[in-house]
Amino acid sequence: MPIHAAMSSRFPLLDSVPSMQALVEDPAYAQVRAQFESHPDYQVPEVSVRCAEVPGPHGAVPVRVYGESAGGTDRPCLVWMHGGGFVAGNLAMPEADWTARELALRAGSVVVSVDYRLCNDGVHFPVPHDDVLAAVRWARESAADLDIDADRISVGGASAGANLAAGAALRLRDVDGLPPAHLIFAYGVAHHVIPPMSADHAALMHEVPALFKFPPEATSFLNVNFLGGPVSSANGYAFPALADLRGMCPTLVLNAEYDNLRASGQAFAAALAAAGADVRQVMVASMLHGFLNLPASIGPVGEALDLIATVLHTPAAIAS
Repeated sequence: MPIHAAMSSRFPLLDSVPSMQALVEDPAYAQVRAQFESHPDYQVPEVSVRCAEVPGPHGAVPVRVYGESAGGTDRPCLVWMHGGGFVAGNLAMPEADWTARELALRAGSVVVSVDYRLCNDGVHFPVPHDDVLAAVRWARESAADLDIDADRISVGGASAGANLAAGAALRLRDVDGLPPAHLIFAYGVAHHVIPPMSADHAALMHEVPALFKFPPEATSFLNVNFLGGPVSSANGYAFPALADLRGMCPTLVLNAEYDNLRASGQAFAAALAAAGADVRQVMVASMLHGFLNLPASIGPVGEALDLIATVLHTPAAIAS
């Protein structure tokens, strides 16, 4: 399927931008970025939102809690992590805020969005991993105050956030003996070295602007920076494809069609299935990496959010 017009129609805006880093960080491209990210017709869902701080081993972890006032005491909860290559992103970005609002509304759930520490200025794994664990444990300990069912807490994230969610799920399984209800793994990075694409997949990627591609040197840089050392030092909590996946919680893997990181998501889903875990893998057609930064009014985005909501609300939605 061709790249969705909601994205491809905006590609000409980026012709003058030399890199994704420049688009995100260089003030000279602030107007271009604002135009590219503008969706004035999208109505952000109105749900309750409050800020909190969670105690963690490296200091307080800021979170936003969505959907508390919806009522009920047995509701599901999702602890959600945004993406950004482990070096960027915040609670205000659409992938964090819009996604949390949409899922709180669609699933009738509480969503805890985590402002984990980024791997800048000497911060490396396991610091962001520990922040995520602290948020999940806080949600479990605060279940009565949050009006949620402590046995229905799922973890999830997008891109780098999906990696952190998967690592947390494994750690909760191994250390706490209490795996999460589900893992939501959206266009994530499971491997310290990204698997090669198939020929058909590589051909599709010719249609994607360079700014939206992740060449090996880019993923290698991000992964080394995340670890604070060579990728050979990685363990399964840092990159879950290295872990023993037996006994992993039921997992939903969402991959974007036009994303070279899809190869990691596909291989991770296959490894989960081989380990006997319940896993459902869905390729979101016509979408690029980062599609949860787009409005839910765009068909494939809304469908992906509905699928996540179904998994959160229906324990048997993922079956082997």
